[in-house]
Amino acid sequence: MSSSSPVVVVTGANGLVGAAVCRALAERSAQVRAVVRRPGTAPVLAGVVEHVGDAADVLAGADALVTTVHPMGSAREVQHEVGVEGTARLARAARDAGVARLVHVSTAGVLDRAPGLGDLAEDAALLPPGSGDYPDTKNAADAALAEVEGLTTVLVRPPAIAGAGATSVWNTLRPRAFREGDRSVNPAKSWAWVHVDDLAALLADVAVGAVATSDDPEQGPVAGGTTPVHVAGEPATWGDYLSAVGEALGIEPDWTDEPVWTGQLVTARARRWGWSPQVGLPQALAELRAGLAGEG
Repeated sequence: MSSSSPVVVVTGANGLVGAAVCRALAERSAQVRAVVRRPGTAPVLAGVVEHVGDAADVLAGADALVTTVHPMGSAREVQHEVGVEGTARLARAARDAGVARLVHVSTAGVLDRAPGLGDLAEDAALLPPGSGDYPDTKNAADAALAEVEGLTTVLVRPPAIAGAGATSVWNTLRPRAFREGDRSVNPAKSWAWVHVDDLAALLADVAVGAVATSDDPEQGPVAGGTTPVHVAGEPATWGDYLSAVGEALGIEPDWTDEPVWTGQLVTARARRWGWSPQVGLPQALAELRAGLAGEG
């Protein structure tokens, strides 16, 4: 990593996570190349320069690449083309351009969270193929990145991402589905979550080299290897989440009692890397309620 201000390329810089990463990198005095598809959509911040088009065109001279793009909800073919093939192709281009570090936004959704399983660390079992378009393609993307040699790759695995934004699944899209009738869940089911600002803080720290490489993945990313890391906030349940949504919308959830996963994501590795979440559940749910009340 350069001793001067690190240069970091961020894909999907206009999205919920990408924009937050740009903010976090700007706070760390990084030079950010914010890649978007539409002009005028990248965050306007000191040190952040918008680039429209292919991220491969702006990799020269960069120290790190943060990839946040995956077309969740699109057809499986599109998710595979963009999320798997496109991300792996970009990783190879980064390697060839001399980029040292790749930080990829994976998901805890690749983990098997079946009823009866306990807490899950980075060595937990992954979902088998056929588990759904999103987990299948995210798992495939992680596997494809692990095959790209010559990069220090970090697979950051967040669960539900809280945070206000038009494209936010958990503050906007999931509440919309709740309003439209999707209200059934066992309230005891674990709702693993992290606030977007806390997620972005870890992504930015890894990208700028604030987290040093190590031979031991518990202490830092393995140089030249692929290292997964979980990131999650304090324990919460679907009862916590949907009660907040229902309160804001004036609609009662439909509680069920089927067997569900009640474990937690283990974040000891991220904490050993120096990360600690700053946004607690009360603040995240208050932000959720305020946003939904504003819609009304």
